[in-house]
Amino acid sequence: MKTILKPLILLLGIALLNACTPEETPDAYGNFEDDAVVVSAENAGKLVSYQVEEGKQLNKGALVAIIDTTQFHLKKQVLLAGIQTIDSKAENVEAQRSVLEEQLDLLKINQKRIRKMYKDGAATKKQLDDINAQVSITKQKIDNISVQRNAVLAEKQSLVAQISQTNDMISKCLVRNPVKGTVLVNFVKAGEFVAPGKPLYTIQDVNELTLKAYVSETQLSQIKLNQKVSIEVDALKGTQSLTGTITWISSQAEFTPKQIQTKEERRNLVYAIKVKVANKDGILKIGMPANLNLN
Repeated sequence: MKTILKPLILLLGIALLNACTPEETPDAYGNFEDDAVVVSAENAGKLVSYQVEEGKQLNKGALVAIIDTTQFHLKKQVLLAGIQTIDSKAENVEAQRSVLEEQLDLLKINQKRIRKMYKDGAATKKQLDDINAQVSITKQKIDNISVQRNAVLAEKQSLVAQISQTNDMISKCLVRNPVKGTVLVNFVKAGEFVAPGKPLYTIQDVNELTLKAYVSETQLSQIKLNQKVSIEVDALKGTQSLTGTITWISSQAEFTPKQIQTKEERRNLVYAIKVKVANKDGILKIGMPANLNLN
């Protein structure tokens, strides 16, 4: 009889000991943040192509939407035609300049000859004055041609700048995905009219989520940047433990959010921290609560 009672007493003692032992409380609590990027339209127009669906994974730089660019292409054609016209004007101006420069060369030769004749008494003062006047007038004409040429070139530069501006507007009609991730929310459909700044969809890399938790002042001495911590979340197979890395520690205290508890609930002021956690097997979800253990 004694041999039977001893094991029973031992088991009863262990059970009472476990019942009296307080359940270990996590060092901090938090929720996984929504770090989604909101992708918006940069130009107004009709969505002629749209390749975005909720839950779809997109690579960085992928072309996901095209806004109607018809008007921009038409404007570009007008500008290109204007440049061709200006190029023709520039050619005519250059031709006139060449003719005047040839005339000036001949006038300078005659000017030199008449000056010599005037010194020798073989030419009159009027002949010398006339040739000097012709040289001066021709030089002035060449200067005027240079002014016309600069005006034509300035006009061309203006059109070139407008073409660059139009090309930029066309490029902004091509919406490229800014980050690799999964589409969380889609706001529009193909064929709809969009305006600049209108959100098209939100996207986030869900392979790694950020847990925002809160710790008390006394716990600050136990944490540091890049520190590894233990994260616990509820899963289908019970509580699952993951490893996270502290990436940010707030420098200012704040009042405890109502939905957050800490190890020392009596304290009103807490410090926020952020922990990067690899989303193993995709079990983590945005907004999911989690426990954090420092040791």
